[in-house]
Amino acid sequence: MTRIDRRSLLALTAAAAAVPSVVQARQPGWSPRAKMPWETQEVYAAVHEGRIWTAGGLVGRPGGIHINDRTAIYDPAADSWEEGPRLPQSRHHPMLVSQGGRLWAFGGYDRREGDWTSMREVWAIDDGLWAQVGRMPHPLAETVGAGLGDHIHLVTGRRPGEANAQWRDQNDTTDHLVFTPADNRWDTARPAPAPRNSAAGAVMDGKLYVAGGRTVQGGGTGRLDRYDPETDAWHTLAPIPPSPTTGQQVGGGLALVETGGRLVAFGGEWFAPGGGGGVFSETWIYELARDAWTQGPDMLTPRHGLAAAAVDGVVYAIAGASGVGAGVVYSNRGPVGTDGAVTGLVEAFTLG
Repeated sequence: MTRIDRRSLLALTAAAAAVPSVVQARQPGWSPRAKMPWETQEVYAAVHEGRIWTAGGLVGRPGGIHINDRTAIYDPAADSWEEGPRLPQSRHHPMLVSQGGRLWAFGGYDRREGDWTSMREVWAIDDGLWAQVGRMPHPLAETVGAGLGDHIHLVTGRRPGEANAQWRDQNDTTDHLVFTPADNRWDTARPAPAPRNSAAGAVMDGKLYVAGGRTVQGGGTGRLDRYDPETDAWHTLAPIPPSPTTGQQVGGGLALVETGGRLVAFGGEWFAPGGGGGVFSETWIYELARDAWTQGPDMLTPRHGLAAAAVDGVVYAIAGASGVGAGVVYSNRGPVGTDGAVTGLVEAFTLG
């Protein structure tokens, strides 16, 4: 039997207190839902007329990536999927936004000069089909999109320089574009406080929240910024904490939704110097009153480049890749590399 005297106990207590801790919320865990009809990553989702829509995306395959033009529609009440109208062109990272009774798709990447040619097209669903209805002021992808009142805001992302073919031809930006569907007009609003790509966004109480993201030089960031359209002002709030499992900063390729007056962030990826990295399974829950994040239940399968939505208090994590990057992972209906797989997995949990 080992004896611990008072001095030893005090020393142990002090040592434990010196270790940063993350409070973990007692929440019901994630549970599986019906899979998508196909696997995909680098997609976004929008809730439109009570159903969850996602479109485009890519799958890494030996010799290159496959970009698709397919639309998938999920019915939460029936836990079932159906295929919707195909996009006018194949596209990965198209930003979907439901606003004014219409579903919109902005930008993204196509294979023109290369696999990462940033595009300007604006599409919308008309008579059950996608149709081009305009063009953005300039190409933009890996952005955050959301409807605020009568407008659609596109914030941060990557836009090309003189070349527009590969991912490194693009530059991280603080861009803040505002689209008014009623008269097909584009304006600009106050730029985001910091450039980044692959962030995630959600609307709460009429304000836009932008969380996470990364820069090519600086890596992942957990920063949380809030935009108030009434004052055209940004405010920086408490950042998402680093992963308590890996110590890495949650950053690019994550998802963010609002439900019940709270923000829920999950997933994402990190890169290691010289190659490799990892994918996050953590879920983080933000409460504005405390300006604080609490750790929630881990996803069953860690993923990045996933789509996300919340319907009737239920949070959905849709598709995405369980390995780092876009070109090194393969469809889980074919060969699966050591770095993971592109998935069609769907998981859900209810915020308590």
